[in-house]
Amino acid sequence: MKKIVLTLIALCLMVSCKPITPEPTTPENVVSGLITEDVTWYSDTIYEMVGKVVVEENATLTIQPGTLIKARDGQGSLSTALVIAQGGRIEAMGTSENPIIFTSIYDTGDNLDQTDQGLWGGIIILGYAPISANTPVAHIEGIPADDTFGAYGGNNLQDNSGVLKYVSIRHAGALLGDGNELNGLTLGGVGSETVIDNIEVVGNLDDGIECFGGTVNLTNTLVWAQGDDAFDIDQAFAGVFDNFISIEGTDSDHALEIDGPEGNSQADFTMLNGTLISLDTSEVHFRDEASGYVEFMGIANIVADPGTEVIVEYLTEGADISVFNWTLAAKKGAL
Repeated sequence: MKKIVLTLIALCLMVSCKPITPEPTTPENVVSGLITEDVTWYSDTIYEMVGKVVVEENATLTIQPGTLIKARDGQGSLSTALVIAQGGRIEAMGTSENPIIFTSIYDTGDNLDQTDQGLWGGIIILGYAPISANTPVAHIEGIPADDTFGAYGGNNLQDNSGVLKYVSIRHAGALLGDGNELNGLTLGGVGSETVIDNIEVVGNLDDGIECFGGTVNLTNTLVWAQGDDAFDIDQAFAGVFDNFISIEGTDSDHALEIDGPEGNSQADFTMLNGTLISLDTSEVHFRDEASGYVEFMGIANIVADPGTEVIVEYLTEGADISVFNWTLAAKKGAL
């Protein structure tokens, strides 16, 4: 094990052009707009999301194991996405045998692959945990500023937005504008009582998973063939990634992009038991006075901006790959 302490003072990604046609759905299976009371999505139904589906404060969306959710694409800020607003909850508890799958309406099961990106928006979870921004409460990227459900941040370290477990997010990251895409999974100010466990993001046009502040802990996360960064951390994220894998595609940018605070508060991130898989060399970038600890196995080119204080440990054994046998990446031979 080799230890390095870094302390420094000083549109060609396109949506798929394949001839693909959405599968027909029945009107009762189409969901759109605000969810204001408790709702359950059942595994014997294929759901179709159209536009923003927003779980509002005091409402809970429960999703049964094995449920398939398909999303229409939409245009720009109207791109389809599932948003868990502050005070809302999601209880999506899949299993390794019956994961919950979010994908595009164009996905018929075998016609798309990891290079099909940006076919819908993604999943956004917003909480009341602290962030380091110019204001204690900020507005998440990807949601128009006049939509009140885009707020995130606060002072509740233990905030609870529910459970996301054994969930596969595929072909998301819709283009909102020039250089502005949605992430597969966006976590803004999400608190430590929220459970994020066994998550796969495949073929996302922008970042796979991005955390804006917050204190949530994520276990067993895998990102495959993202267009930008596999894992992106911003605004003094203070949680933990444990057992994570980045599998880069031909157009991927960074395996890890770690940004520091945007406001006055500082916090340390932690990333444990990682594996970086690349066609050549994984890119890792520590920016803007980022501070924390990361350990991984893999060949990486590390760039650290001035003011960065990050401890990096190289592992001879990285993530426990066996726990990802349920994923599409494993079934397609990417692991």
